[in-house]
Amino acid sequence: MANRLHLGIGVDQNLPWPTLIERWRLVEALGFDSLWDFDHLNQPSRPDGPYFEAWTLLAGMAVHTSRVRLGVLVSSNTFRHPAVLAKQATTLDHMSGGRLDVGLGAGWFVPEHDAYGIEFPAPGERVSRFREAVEVLDRLLRHERTSYDGRYYRLRDAVCLPRPLQSPRPPLMLAGHGPRMLRIIAERGDLWNSFGTPAEIRERNAILDEHCRTIGRDPATLRRSLYGWATQTPSEAWADERAGGWAASLARGERRLPTDPWLSPQACLDFVETYREAGIDHFVIDAPRADQLPVMERFAADWLDRLRGGA
Repeated sequence: MANRLHLGIGVDQNLPWPTLIERWRLVEALGFDSLWDFDHLNQPSRPDGPYFEAWTLLAGMAVHTSRVRLGVLVSSNTFRHPAVLAKQATTLDHMSGGRLDVGLGAGWFVPEHDAYGIEFPAPGERVSRFREAVEVLDRLLRHERTSYDGRYYRLRDAVCLPRPLQSPRPPLMLAGHGPRMLRIIAERGDLWNSFGTPAEIRERNAILDEHCRTIGRDPATLRRSLYGWATQTPSEAWADERAGGWAASLARGERRLPTDPWLSPQACLDFVETYREAGIDHFVIDAPRADQLPVMERFAADWLDRLRGGA
């Protein structure tokens, strides 16, 4: 049976605390499936602006929502030891009543590592560290006691109690794009998260499928997740399409992606459908700007149930 379409929203943590609470509650009330924040020490697009820390903020999400699933998209393995992440994840799983997905990636944004004096290994080492971190995280979240003797991480009879509420553990959303990362994700992940063009997603999906078959895993058991973010200033070309060219291009079968899926409910629908055709069944889309909130509300009212097959 095909996985049910999942539609989540990522809310950047650059807003004041009261506004964040309002946005989280709105997303939940509209019927979206999940809420996410982002593991950065400052916002990559606005490094001089305000930005809350991701896992601490996630605790706020847990107590100010009651239904949506929650997660960090995605935790940078360079920022914390996987044992610390396991304890954070267990705590948040309890605080949320078992609504946590655990995101993890190898780390990528060099400027914040340089600014804060955090080591940023070469790509090959980051992937190797990621492999060990995923193994450590998986074991700690599954078992009361864990020993591990790796090159980068070593545990000796490490206790992880209480157990997470979710059994055998919270789902692991692993992010990566290259062949080595995709192999690790095929071996250990419950969800794969990526970004890119539809063609790139199709190519990576094919690599993931092959890795799954090689290790004897049914590829359908690995959910495919896309992080989609909106540009701040829509292009003139898309503005022209909104005036009528968009409908004409669709009629000709020439589907083109908008620069901002929150320009209209139709734009968001086409964004989802395009990537759905590329193999995505789990979406995390950046929250719209304040002036675009009515678009999100209209999209939710018109399309959420239909996309999930409820109407």
